[in-house]
Amino acid sequence: MDLSKLKPAEGSVKNQGKRIGRGQGSGKGGTATRGHKGAKSRSGYSRKLGFEGGQMPLQRRVPKFGFININRVEYQGVNLDKLQQLVDEKKINDTVNLDSLMSIGVTGKNDLVKILGRGELKAKLKVTAHKFTASAKAAIEAAGGEAVTL
Repeated sequence: MDLSKLKPAEGSVKNQGKRIGRGQGSGKGGTATRGHKGAKSRSGYSRKLGFEGGQMPLQRRVPKFGFININRVEYQGVNLDKLQQLVDEKKINDTVNLDSLMSIGVTGKNDLVKILGRGELKAKLKVTAHKFTASAKAAIEAAGGEAVTL
């Protein structure tokens, strides 16, 4: 420890910043450090997102392609091997529904759930979901369970 390593206590020194537009005597009056004229010097100015000074913006220069279907329905997929893993970890017993999947953290509150057929299911489960793949439904029923579509 020597004098060159001394620092003020954390939070004790506050830099107030420069007080702009508070009269000529302050040295920051007049134009208030905004320069002379132009949009940026005016009050109420806000830069448009992506504005490039009148040059054609990148957003409009780059060609657009593809198609986005506004009516697309997104499902949260849950595979059979995930259900079997939850049974092995004793997180689910004999029924699987949206509330149980949400409380475990597999799906979100507003998700539509689709049961997918990856992996194998040994446990007898009553599974309630919005959709099932054909292979998943067959596997659930082969294990002695029941697939209920909402």
